Amino acid sequence: MHITGDHAELVVGGRLDVRSAADARTVLHSALDSGRGDLVLDLTELDSWDATGLGVIMGAHRRAGRTGRRLVLRGVPDRMQRLLVATRLHRILAIEGGIGLEAGEPLPRV
Repeated sequence: MHITGDHAELVVGGRLDVRSAADARTVLHSALDSGRGDLVLDLTELDSWDATGLGVIMGAHRRAGRTGRRLVLRGVPDRMQRLLVATRLHRILAIEGGIGLEAGEPLPRV
């Protein structure tokens, strides 16, 4: 996993999973604590995430709210969009451009 950027926009790439969660959490919290306005997470380079990685995103979302900021996801890969819909987290998280699932497309099994 790699994260690059600053307190306004971060690009997350590789795998966001149990092995990288602690490092990702540290970077996200630091960015949230040191900036203002929206923090955009660009996920176009993200290969996969597991439940722990998704937990890091949700923790950052909660921390953003406590600091008066908003966490915005950009470029969420299709596979991960389906997971957000299946878990109904797409209703909680700010996703730039919304979720691109076609109307009537069945929800994935998780």
